[in-house]
Amino acid sequence: MEPSWNRCLASISERGVGRLKIVASGPMNLLGTPLINDLRAALASLQSAGELRTLVLCGDGDRAFVGGADIKEMAGLNQSSAESFISNLHDLCEQLRQFPVPVIARIPGWCLGGGLELAMACDIRIAAEEASFAMPEVRVGIPSVIHAALMPRLLGSSRASWLILTGETITASTALSWGLVNQVVPLAQLDAEIDNVVEGFLACGAQALRTQKTLLRSWEELPLQQALRLSIAAFGEAYTTGEPQQFMQAFLDRPRTKH
Repeated sequence: MEPSWNRCLASISERGVGRLKIVASGPMNLLGTPLINDLRAALASLQSAGELRTLVLCGDGDRAFVGGADIKEMAGLNQSSAESFISNLHDLCEQLRQFPVPVIARIPGWCLGGGLELAMACDIRIAAEEASFAMPEVRVGIPSVIHAALMPRLLGSSRASWLILTGETITASTALSWGLVNQVVPLAQLDAEIDNVVEGFLACGAQALRTQKTLLRSWEELPLQQALRLSIAAFGEAYTTGEPQQFMQAFLDRPRTKH
């Protein structure tokens, strides 16, 4: 599967590893309406692929993951068109957040504003040491909205307030210490580190991972007792897939190390 749109390219390897890459949108991969629409269409196409095990989302080149929303387009908006624009971006981020398999954001450089919201909607964020992060919306006269709401949950209210209210930029090392990204490596090792994470996903039960991601999203919304009860049913349903029997037997049959 290698469908292409005007501004992104999607592919799935024989092992079920998906890759969604922004192309032809400039070195900062800015989120204008045409790119948002293409990404939404690509995600819808990828989501229907039953063989998909994980997805890597990346920009074009190493200058940026996504440098934010396209200010040239936003400068011409009015109240009505602004709500339409941000609703479309919301829907894109939510497609990623609810995507059925784990999504990895590849972050080599700038990750700003709407681009950071896009990254936060992914499950795993792996950044290069050169990467920088900011929510600079207040500096151009607009509030940070939609999936910026994830930030207090990820970072805590104090750090989220700092980023969102000041618009200041933080380094990759700070982003790691704050819990905004999962791993930071030298740029030359970025793809190898992503491959390591991908291999970990491929070693897991495909249906188990899909169920686990669904549970994670549900846990964010449900009261604790409801989440616990939902988990019990999901645990039982896992045994209808055959994966527990397969993986547990392989564990029991593994060569034993003598001490």
